[in-house]
Amino acid sequence: MFEGILQPMHLLVIFGIALLVFGPKKLPELGKGLGAGIRALRDGIKDPLIEPAGTGSAAPGASHDSKS
Repeated sequence: MFEGILQPMHLLVIFGIALLVFGPKKLPELGKGLGAGIRALRDGIKDPLIEPAGTGSAAPGASHDSKS
């Protein structure tokens, strides 16, 4: 069903449509964002225990409620 879906001509057509829709100035930014997303996904799959930067450093099971 999906054999030959990523042939060079298909990729050129997809790139051409993206160029028309987003314009030549926006494509490098989109590519950079897509690459960063793929890298983050790979790192998350490789080691799922790593916390993303900027999240809280509270211990698992620690509660912010102080009802004592």
